[in-house]
Amino acid sequence: MSQPILQVNELSKCYQLGMISRHTLVEEVEHFFRKFYKSTGSHVASAEKEFWALKNVSFDVHAGEVLGIVGGNGAGKSTLLKILSRITEPTSGTVSIRGRVGSLLEVGTGFHPELTGRENVYMNGTLLGMKKREVTEKFDEIVAFSGVEKFIDTPVKRYSSGMYVRLAFAVAAHLEPEVLIVDEVLAVGDTEFQKKCMGKMDAVAKEGRTVLFVSHNMGVLSQLCTRGILLEKGQVVSQGSISSVIETYLDARNGGNDGAYKRAANAESTEDPHILSVQLLNRDGEPRSEVSVQEPYRFRIRFRDMNKREGLWISLSIKDSFDRRLCTTEKDCSLLSTSDPYEIDIEFPGKNLLPGTYHLMISLTIPKRNLYELLPSAFRFHIADTGNEFSKYEGQDMGVFHVETTMRDVSNV
Repeated sequence: MSQPILQVNELSKCYQLGMISRHTLVEEVEHFFRKFYKSTGSHVASAEKEFWALKNVSFDVHAGEVLGIVGGNGAGKSTLLKILSRITEPTSGTVSIRGRVGSLLEVGTGFHPELTGRENVYMNGTLLGMKKREVTEKFDEIVAFSGVEKFIDTPVKRYSSGMYVRLAFAVAAHLEPEVLIVDEVLAVGDTEFQKKCMGKMDAVAKEGRTVLFVSHNMGVLSQLCTRGILLEKGQVVSQGSISSVIETYLDARNGGNDGAYKRAANAESTEDPHILSVQLLNRDGEPRSEVSVQEPYRFRIRFRDMNKREGLWISLSIKDSFDRRLCTTEKDCSLLSTSDPYEIDIEFPGKNLLPGTYHLMISLTIPKRNLYELLPSAFRFHIADTGNEFSKYEGQDMGVFHVETTMRDVSNV
């Protein structure tokens, strides 16, 4: 395999909590000795004042790869991108990038508010090391993609956040950097522009350039990225195919429960409606974490509503392994005649979902008034192709749902 275009080796970033910068000789000496000693004295800052946003992060990226960086809030994703973009200096470790880097990290990054859109395009090109002639050749394409033609000679301080992002992304993507770094900032744009951005990043990768992409949208990551890394508390805990990284992330976030949920015995007591337990059952009423694609299955739910609130509904949603909601069903709890606690079964038909891994989302709510309980992913469950009915399609993307249809021969009608 060719030499990586980006190499990150043992990268760490430490922040001193409550300290903006060191201005005195004493503070510099304290900082020097803190590298070698862990002191709890009052004259030396303790390790408790240190926050490691990144710690010993290492990975390689090759030309043409689209790398998805996955992790919860505070995992270190933005810090990593800022170091790769040369905005922030690392505490230790090395970063080697072979080529120019285009970044889109925050609304307005790299733009001067007093300059016009036109002037900012040329300024960004200069910062990337491009000649004026090279920027001019791309200028019309950049403006057309951004859709801000009418305002290109207006100071960008008068742009909306959406206009900022449109022009900034157009500049970053069209000035042909070898590495394009994009943060969640694209969520500011409208849906149509987001689709254009996804298509452009895909085209950039196919041209042999490299994209690093951060997003909380697992569906977008799965469609766009070829590989992923998972950050947790500033460390890489998983890397590999984007599907395996996303599955690891969702399993950790959802507790990795299979086929059942039970409210913790030490959970805080409440008089509000709340879920006690949920269980997946097969057609014979037996608890399972996996059911056959051919058979109907049901979810048995026990919940409390001590005050029998008027207008209470229970809602179930099935989500795929990329956290996308696939379908929802709702039931009116006022129709229940049994006493608290309630126990109900909600049945789904067989031969509907294709083989795969799914997550159950459940909530108790009075629509448009109160949300009493929400379990974003109560547990995961599996649909199995026990009869090998779909084995002939192995390796192909068949979607999510199997739809029973009829065929009529109308050739001689």
